[in-house]
Amino acid sequence: MNFCLNTQLSTRYNFTVASAGKSIAMANSVRIAAAQMTSVNNLAVNFATCSRLVKEAASAGAKLLCFPENFSFVGDLQGESLKIAETLDGPIMKGYCSLARESNIWLSLGGFQEKGSDDAHLRNTHVLIDDNGNIRSTYSKMHLFDVDVPGGAVYKESSFTEAGKDIVVVDSPFGRLGLTVCYDLRFPEVYQQLRFNHDAQVLLVPAAFTTVTGQAHWEILLRARAIETQCYVIAAAQAGKHNEKRESYGDTLIIDPWGTIVGQLSDRWSTGITVADIDFSLIDSVRTKMPVSKHRKPAEFWNQHP
Repeated sequence: MNFCLNTQLSTRYNFTVASAGKSIAMANSVRIAAAQMTSVNNLAVNFATCSRLVKEAASAGAKLLCFPENFSFVGDLQGESLKIAETLDGPIMKGYCSLARESNIWLSLGGFQEKGSDDAHLRNTHVLIDDNGNIRSTYSKMHLFDVDVPGGAVYKESSFTEAGKDIVVVDSPFGRLGLTVCYDLRFPEVYQQLRFNHDAQVLLVPAAFTTVTGQAHWEILLRARAIETQCYVIAAAQAGKHNEKRESYGDTLIIDPWGTIVGQLSDRWSTGITVADIDFSLIDSVRTKMPVSKHRKPAEFWNQHP
């Protein structure tokens, strides 16, 4: 098996919270895993890879496995993603719900091609499935990647994707989860909202970073988000060459609230999982010893001191 084990802003976003309808008791620590893979333009091949990684994670004792953005499909040609886009009750997502139920594990599925409001657009949707195979919550990517990458390609995600508007946190056995996707990572106000306005403890950042931007910014941005929010950050990444035109940086990471990397694959391009324990006492300790939530200035302060 290929895994490694390592023990107040302006409220201009809408907010959604999902819970089980009852309190979720949490142990002092719980084991989670993050996957790294190279998705292609074949739904069945990607599902087979995900199934294998789920079995590895379950065997390692993980109760949650996080997959990267575009886990189920990466197109070769323009328009392919739109053609395969489905609703959340379609056969693609039903297959992943069954996978979670059969393996008795929660799945974070980052960046599913969900049908949009018209035939010309989809939603880049982060789907959280519980161990009974039920969709617990969804988050649609808020910040779309319309970028001319220096030394790289030109991307315009908004040409086929509609942006989400809601911030999402979910109560779970792994703490209070804040859901994001890839390019959101560059916008710290989202993570500030998740932590300081909505009490997130664990931030999920599924991604498919380009090699150019990944090499320059991936780790430092993730560690910064962990340090400034005092949250665990779980960043599952696409890795390697998907086709002749597209390549992802990889380097799946799990980072603790002090900014320490506690989970990482030895090869940033390999397919596999990394496993770590979410330690709730560490979250409490870091926040108690450095109480930034009490020291930060409220939104009213900045409105009065432009």
